[in-house]
Amino acid sequence: MGVALKGEKLALATQNEVVVFKGSSPLAPTYPKQPMTYDSLYVPRSVYYTGEIDIHDLEWINDEIWAVNTRFSCLSKINQEFSFEPVWQPSFISSLTPDDRCHLNGLAVEDKKPKYVSVLGISDQAEGWRDSKLNGGAIIDVDSNSVLVDGLPMPHSPRIYNGKLYALLSATGELIEVDRQTGTFKVLKKFNGFVRGMDRIDDYLFIGLSKIRETSSAFADMPIAKQSVFCGVVVLYLPTMSVTGYMKYENSVEEIYDVKILPNVRRPGILSHEAPEHRLALTTPDTTFWAHA
Repeated sequence: MGVALKGEKLALATQNEVVVFKGSSPLAPTYPKQPMTYDSLYVPRSVYYTGEIDIHDLEWINDEIWAVNTRFSCLSKINQEFSFEPVWQPSFISSLTPDDRCHLNGLAVEDKKPKYVSVLGISDQAEGWRDSKLNGGAIIDVDSNSVLVDGLPMPHSPRIYNGKLYALLSATGELIEVDRQTGTFKVLKKFNGFVRGMDRIDDYLFIGLSKIRETSSAFADMPIAKQSVFCGVVVLYLPTMSVTGYMKYENSVEEIYDVKILPNVRRPGILSHEAPEHRLALTTPDTTFWAHA
């Protein structure tokens, strides 16, 4: 699900864990399994066992990992002390219980602090967001714990770029810009697909497109599902709002949750913490080694 990036550190939310990787360019060219293939190799360095809390967006804030804890309807810190440490919840959530009351999913960070979150419904009942998922979404100001804009069709991926607040409306395939003073928004671009996951580099936005499964209980009945014909990443040039390219998955991948750009890396590799190869990758502050299998 969520992916967080801080320098060469990469945090990844899985079903039961948050795994932290560290990129190593010295290890990459001598990777025994595929030498001279990658220019950086991300090696697992720590695992936090969170249990099934349904983490969505994930962010490094200062030196801490913050997670959108969807199952418990709150923002949480991830550390070695607990499954999670709750630090903020929407004002309409009366208690923290594992029943996904509002489908809290997205987090926008500003000045190294959480600033906005997205929810699929303003509800205090177990999975209450499902009753109005096509028009009940909202973006909430974390500081004031007040709703900035509501009536949204499945908002995801709120992001602040150059002081402007952007978000994706998954149910309609739209990229929007929200006026942070008035709470109004304008549609900047419409895509033929289910949009979710966004990152920016220079003047380009990279936006995830998912192919909705027919068996999906949350998304299959939406009109946009019929238009979601492929899974991949679309590249949008911001000054002209023109699409400059796509990356399409022909097979194996049907849904994308988040997108992160790795600066100055052209072909990264990643070693699973569940596979044996990572045990052979040895790094110190000064050098790297590959142990013999």
